[in-house]
Amino acid sequence: MPPGVTASGKADTGVPDGSPDRQRAGVGLGRVALAVIVLACGVTMLLGFANKDRCTGPLFDEWGRSAPGFDERKYADACYSDIQYLWIGRSIDQHVFPYVHGGINERGELTGGSVEYPVLTGLLIWAGALFVHTDAGFLLASALIMAPFGLVTAWLLGRLSRWRALIWALSPPLVLYAFHNWELPVVACAVAAVYVVHRGWGKRGVDRPLRQRAAVAAVLLGLGFAFKIYPAIFVLPLMLYVLTGGRDGKELPEGRTRDVVGMVRTALIAMGTAIAVNVPFAVIGFDGWLASFAFQGQRKADITANSIWFWALRPDSDPDNGMVHAMIGVASPVLMFAAFGAACVYGWSRYLREGTFPWVAVSAAMLCGFLLLHKVHSPQYALWLVPFFVLMRVKWGWITAYFVADLAMGIGIFLWFATIAADQPAGIYDGFAAQAVMIGVWGRAALLVGLFFAFLVNRSTVDDLPRPARVP
Repeated sequence: MPPGVTASGKADTGVPDGSPDRQRAGVGLGRVALAVIVLACGVTMLLGFANKDRCTGPLFDEWGRSAPGFDERKYADACYSDIQYLWIGRSIDQHVFPYVHGGINERGELTGGSVEYPVLTGLLIWAGALFVHTDAGFLLASALIMAPFGLVTAWLLGRLSRWRALIWALSPPLVLYAFHNWELPVVACAVAAVYVVHRGWGKRGVDRPLRQRAAVAAVLLGLGFAFKIYPAIFVLPLMLYVLTGGRDGKELPEGRTRDVVGMVRTALIAMGTAIAVNVPFAVIGFDGWLASFAFQGQRKADITANSIWFWALRPDSDPDNGMVHAMIGVASPVLMFAAFGAACVYGWSRYLREGTFPWVAVSAAMLCGFLLLHKVHSPQYALWLVPFFVLMRVKWGWITAYFVADLAMGIGIFLWFATIAADQPAGIYDGFAAQAVMIGVWGRAALLVGLFFAFLVNRSTVDDLPRPARVP
């Protein structure tokens, strides 16, 4: 064993685990790591912006759309982003405040300023377009708004996992998708929720009562729902963590073996936050607010969805086959909830063996179930999963394999669309683009199944953090 390193691989500072000196030493050692991690994340995001910016300009038409040949370049050059593309078609270029006067027509098209995202993302979209007049300006402004969320995520992961946070900061998905869509704010909310539960805040830090830390985490997860929905699924494992008394079951109220009140309180705070953010929009413009949910509900598992449902049921999954898509609309959520339940049951069995409900591990597994079984699996959803590669001690083989499959999808899908748009042969035997898509679809699917179990059986990096004080 190298000098200065314990058998567990941790740095030996010469002071006992859990002591104030140990905690201060850990923070001191982490400052350089944090600076490097955040800087590396910034450089990676710059590369990500440069990649997407290749699709902009050099000229612009009367609507502020990049020219010449944007429709061809966005796929052939693999620089497509939803941000730039949606500049036209959602009244974004007209600076219309979202939802208030919007709706969805009989053809399923959004009108009057409604967008297909929850309200906080809609506000980000509106803010990014407010002072610009081209899709290039919109991409740049949106990147400037979202970049701090990416840096905060790197900082939080660095505080939680130190050098392992470079998995986020240097990840290929961050290059491909940081500014593909509006994912960075919701990822920051999810990671911040883990942080406040296991690190707390202020001078008291993790010694704050678990109910208090869980309440703030619930607010963050509720805000995450108002950005992109998925953090809401993490509320259930957080509730079970509170119910069982947190780390080693030592944060239960005195005389209690279960904290039912704390569990219910956590759920109510998360729901209340999500409702409080959404209610003003629902009151001011109900049709426009509802349109975003209706749009997603009506979306089919088509060629743009990248999900196993479209490819596993070919050719019956053609968009005009209403019966098959109705079946998918039922099977997908049923199987997702079954996966959520299975993850929680296994987490409970670990709690009975180990004394701590592994809420981070269960959350990671639930996200795998969501990504695998939802009818839509957009490439940028990879950013949701990457923080769990930092927070969970899964083997590098899983991480590397996932990044390879994701690269195949993230690049191959646009090259394949370019082939189709050019009316060239686009079958799986006709070229590498279609083959890359198949590697992406089925490679990610197989890896998500494996990761579901790998997350559940492994320890989290938060297990190495200082333990909270026992509740008196």
